[in-house]
Amino acid sequence: MPQIPEKIHELTVGQLSARSGAAVSALHFYEAKGLISSRRTTGNQRRYGRDALRRVAFVRAAQRVGIPLATIRDALAQLPEERTPTNEDWARLSAAWRTELDERIKQLGRLRDHLTDCIGCGCLSLETCVLSNPDDAFGAQMAGSRLLPVRRPASEGEEG
Repeated sequence: MPQIPEKIHELTVGQLSARSGAAVSALHFYEAKGLISSRRTTGNQRRYGRDALRRVAFVRAAQRVGIPLATIRDALAQLPEERTPTNEDWARLSAAWRTELDERIKQLGRLRDHLTDCIGCGCLSLETCVLSNPDDAFGAQMAGSRLLPVRRPASEGEEG
């Protein structure tokens, strides 16, 4: 990994990419989504503060555990500008995300447990299929396939 001298306070997009392991296109995407920021030189080149390294690491770690980018952006917005997320920041935010992740894990476990049954039966019954109709949520609203469009009878004078 290339080392950047301490006296350099700003990084080019290439340096940030090399140090963070994120592709240049990913860094541009993160910037467009408000996750990191840069300033432009007189030659219109991006320059990132050294805090961007920690922010990119924070974003990538949160993404690996399935946190949506909008949630990550909201979390980073709570930090003062140009301050890197600390261990305390990560602990506070990850504790808040834990409940959401635990619920997703339970949902994935249920899907995994019922996947073989669904493939085995082959019917994708809207009445009993836990994949296409969990807890028969649509049964209370209507009968029949929810995927078929509702056809209304044609009024007099209209074509059917």
